[in-house]
Amino acid sequence: MKLRFYVDPDTGEPHIFRHNVSEIDVEDVLAAPVEDISGYNGARVAVGRARGGRWLRVVYVEEGGDGSVLVITAYTPGNKVLRALRRRKRRHR
Repeated sequence: MKLRFYVDPDTGEPHIFRHNVSEIDVEDVLAAPVEDISGYNGARVAVGRARGGRWLRVVYVEEGGDGSVLVITAYTPGNKVLRALRRRKRRHR
């Protein structure tokens, strides 16, 4: 999977850095998401754990049919989001 990152115009760096998320963390989540659902305007939202055990929510857009992805943002979800995720996963067992 080829990843590109949205660059924050204020800093010139990937927007994920504002949330203390690394490119490797994003790769981990997108490689094995616990949940991957449709978001707004064609975006997708993946939730999963990075190598260090940190939960992340990654918002991205698939580009073309070659598996390329533009990562818009990634951040640590709140407890409410994680509780809802666990509840949904329990129901689908």
